[in-house]
Amino acid sequence: MADYYKTLGVDKGASADEIKKAYRKMAMKYHPDQNKDDKEAEAKFKEVNAAYDVLKDEQKRAAYDQFGKAAFDGSMGGGGGGGGNPFGGGFEGFQGGFGGANFSDIFEDMFGGGFGGQRGSNGAMRGADLQYAMDITLEDAYNGKQETITVPINGTCNACDGTGAEKGSKPETCPTCNGSGRVRAQQGFFTIERTCATCNGDGKIIKNPCKVCNGAGRVRREKTLKVNIPKGIDGGRRIRLSGEGEAGVRGGPSGDLYILVGVKPHKFFKRDGANLNCRVPIPMTTAALGGEIEVPNIVGK
Repeated sequence: MADYYKTLGVDKGASADEIKKAYRKMAMKYHPDQNKDDKEAEAKFKEVNAAYDVLKDEQKRAAYDQFGKAAFDGSMGGGGGGGGNPFGGGFEGFQGGFGGANFSDIFEDMFGGGFGGQRGSNGAMRGADLQYAMDITLEDAYNGKQETITVPINGTCNACDGTGAEKGSKPETCPTCNGSGRVRAQQGFFTIERTCATCNGDGKIIKNPCKVCNGAGRVRREKTLKVNIPKGIDGGRRIRLSGEGEAGVRGGPSGDLYILVGVKPHKFFKRDGANLNCRVPIPMTTAALGGEIEVPNIVGK
């Protein structure tokens, strides 16, 4: 299984700029337009984009550093089971939409323009998904619990209601792109579409920006949430809190928050699926002649 850092040719402690620079170099090298009918280059191009999609995002990168690729693939999903034992339960993990590559960096270098994010005609864009790593005890995994967490996010600015414009004013339609966020330029036989430089693809311009968020429509804050940990959860599962991620841009919907659950090692028990194993010392006489011993279980009896 390829390592994302090795795929981009950077060290694990590489900065965001180093990762971006390495990605652009690799993407240009293996881009299909540069390697016609080369299946190996095409596969490498996909690997490079998959690696960059994770490492460019601080939250995804932190999750990858802790859990590896299991944080994003089907191995984080739910299992089967049933019965009265909480460890045999079938808690279903939620799979997030982290797949897919963003090719804007490549096209910026190749054509001088970007193919921007998923914006609406009014500049609205969905907020980013976030991930939060939570470690729980084996007892918590057995019994389930409700945990209160505090997550730093980019939330909607209350002063301007997320518009980015000062109270009493509102964003205006960009005169350069007429609100589309894109402009076209003719180059020979080709028509190249680029992000509008006047509004940066928003389709709107703010002449009187909000003094609290400086026109961004979002401010950095901490959000406190309660998370219900279900009984019998395995380490490596994730729980999705819909709409609890970063606020959208220009009225776009909020992203989701994914809680990645890890179970701490226990000082006495070792978990094996629905089973608990433990080591108990016994006298030689009991081992030779048989007898009874008393051992605790997960609920302390």
